[in-house]
Amino acid sequence: MKIILVGFGVIGKGVAEVIESKKEYLKNKYNMDLKVVAICDRSGSAIDENGLDLKTALKVKEETGKIANYPEKGTNQSIIETIRTVDADAIVEATPTNIETGEPAKTHIIEAFKSGKHVITANKGPLALYFKELIDCANKHNKIFRYEASVGGAMPIINLARDTLAGNEITEIKGILNGTTNYILTKMEKEKLDFDTVLKEAQELGIAETNPHQDISGLDTAAKMVILANSIMNKNVTIKDVKVEGITRITPEALAMANKSGYTIKLIGEVSKNKLEVCPKLIPIDDPMNVKGSLNVAMLNTDLAKEVVVVGRGAGDIETSSAILSDIISVYLKSSR
Repeated sequence: MKIILVGFGVIGKGVAEVIESKKEYLKNKYNMDLKVVAICDRSGSAIDENGLDLKTALKVKEETGKIANYPEKGTNQSIIETIRTVDADAIVEATPTNIETGEPAKTHIIEAFKSGKHVITANKGPLALYFKELIDCANKHNKIFRYEASVGGAMPIINLARDTLAGNEITEIKGILNGTTNYILTKMEKEKLDFDTVLKEAQELGIAETNPHQDISGLDTAAKMVILANSIMNKNVTIKDVKVEGITRITPEALAMANKSGYTIKLIGEVSKNKLEVCPKLIPIDDPMNVKGSLNVAMLNTDLAKEVVVVGRGAGDIETSSAILSDIISVYLKSSR
């Protein structure tokens, strides 16, 4: 199976590392010869239709910051041109998320479908804004579209709902789907510190972004809830349909008061028949939703299996790449039947 890796930042490099480390495993378990035939970033593309050496690609990116500097195979050819012209089975879209416009990822995904390639993505932006359009485009071109890594990092939520819980009607999904906000609230509760102090510390540790707006405002969780609402509960909504409130008004005093009554406060995303919202909520201390630190959790309410809870690491390059690899394998198995 030949893939084009679009985006070579934190996630893209994680995907390259995971593919490199799992090469033999994939051959032995699935008889799968997985080759990355092109890698693209803003500088251009590195292309080899027999498969790039991923260790060299990672070294070049580390030392020069530009994949176009890959010896002999580096070129200033644009991402779009590479998607259109390089012979490959699928693209892995791993450019940074943009939840204002969904670009450039939306264009990358559509061009891939048009040029006969399946798509695996970790990118929330286009899915939170143009879900139906992208699904329709995949169906029109008879291509597979997988995006498990766009929600909850390593946690299997979308594929769990679709595959393992097939036959169940899922009536509600709620969860903590942002590790940064969960870390901040856990630390505020445990150490009785105010929001600004903990945010600053989280930024210094690399748990929060330099600009943490999407996380602390609830927008990141809202984007993920839209993807779950559309992909699992067959809704047709965008991020504009979500009622959103972040965590900036939570105080250590509010957390202490909640604790006294046997509760804690968490940023919860929730979708059900008449609800699509993200806001801080009181959760019983002994509730399975009360996960600590930067962990994520999702609870699916179903008619047959009742409540199913998944807990895991919702971020991180290797963790997210684990979900991407699972989707690559799924595409390979489906397309080679």
